[in-house]
Amino acid sequence: MTMNPFTTALDIQRQTFERGADTIDKMRLLPERLDDLASVEVGQTPSEVIHSENKLDLLHYEPLNDDRHNTPLLVVYALINRPYILDLQPDKSVVRRFLEDGFDVYLIDWGEPSRLDASLTLGDYVNRYIDNCVDVVRDQTGADSINVLGYCMGGTISTMYAALYPEKVNNLGLMATGLCFNDTGGILERWGSEDYFDPKRITETYGNVPSEFLATGFAQLNLIENALMKYGILYDHLDDKEAVENFGRMERWVRDGVDVAGEAYRQFIEDIYQDNALYRNELVLDGDHVDIENLTMPVLQIVGSFDHLIPPGASKPFSEVIPSEDTDIYEFPTGHVGMAVSGKSHGELWPRVATWFRERSTTQAVSPDTTEREEAQMEAEQETSLQTIDGIGPTYEERLRDAGITTVGQLATAEAATLADRLGVSESRVTTWMEQARQRTS
Repeated sequence: MTMNPFTTALDIQRQTFERGADTIDKMRLLPERLDDLASVEVGQTPSEVIHSENKLDLLHYEPLNDDRHNTPLLVVYALINRPYILDLQPDKSVVRRFLEDGFDVYLIDWGEPSRLDASLTLGDYVNRYIDNCVDVVRDQTGADSINVLGYCMGGTISTMYAALYPEKVNNLGLMATGLCFNDTGGILERWGSEDYFDPKRITETYGNVPSEFLATGFAQLNLIENALMKYGILYDHLDDKEAVENFGRMERWVRDGVDVAGEAYRQFIEDIYQDNALYRNELVLDGDHVDIENLTMPVLQIVGSFDHLIPPGASKPFSEVIPSEDTDIYEFPTGHVGMAVSGKSHGELWPRVATWFRERSTTQAVSPDTTEREEAQMEAEQETSLQTIDGIGPTYEERLRDAGITTVGQLATAEAATLADRLGVSESRVTTWMEQARQRTS
């Protein structure tokens, strides 16, 4: 059967007119859709600021479930971008998923550093800011140790924190977290190689690393999609108000970057990417060895199969070099950001993650039939236990006992420099312990 050339020409003309009419209809919608893009709301889950320090705010979210777990959850976000990607909209909110599951949820919003903050180190973020936030959560909830969930760079510094303060971390969750850079970190590791990139040149020029510099680099990892494809998809869905609003929320977050403290950035690139020091157990912060041998708590890695920022190979090998006997890896077919906002992730991945934390968050209460004598004995043991000193958990208590310090009284009268040398920690940390011990025994 031969095709009528006149019919074919008419069909082409008809299709052209239809496309033109469709374009006109969408252009009529454009002003309304631009208003929709500009008015989208993010971070809608109610919260209150319970602690502020320098630029950071510690948020506490209102519970959505009366039946709450004993162990609270602290979410540690990255130093890049804004944390509302974890609470983008009610049906795509990691924060809300945990609240619905009965968790008491807290989140660190780092804010944006000023020029005066350019000298902030990774040690400042880990030993001061995160530790202070953890202590606020512990004081507010009465929990000795808490759950920690870190995202991206926030997961890396959460790992540092857990290694330095293992007694304060009940379970550690690491979401799209860079931990191992031995030709496993993809394009970012190659770009950040010491053969091609010197972070000092950026920090010496700008002080803090500009958000525009970071955003440009991330965009170039997937240039075609970021520059062209996503706008074509937006055009195709202009008649779908909900789709346009979803696009607007994501674009708001992508463009809502923050600068990064210069010295912390330099350390992160040199120590983590270029030297692979965390994975090799050679990282030192503020004079203290970040000993990953202390990571004996349960550890969950949440990995995106298509993550172009932190490929699975930059995360998964870490579970093989830590001593924890309870490690899991949940690998999901999504990307770095899709892990936080895709509908499929919220339908399938995050219920599993919440269950993992829930199953490991039950604390043992004193049995009702415990005698008064047994309770008195427990109290007496607590008074002499080194773990009553803030910052001393099972690991450091064992080291102190090996050094001949078995009671709070002995700690109060120890010689700080000698003890610090034997423990392999900074003298300032030992001095802080000793000051608490003196207060307890005075």
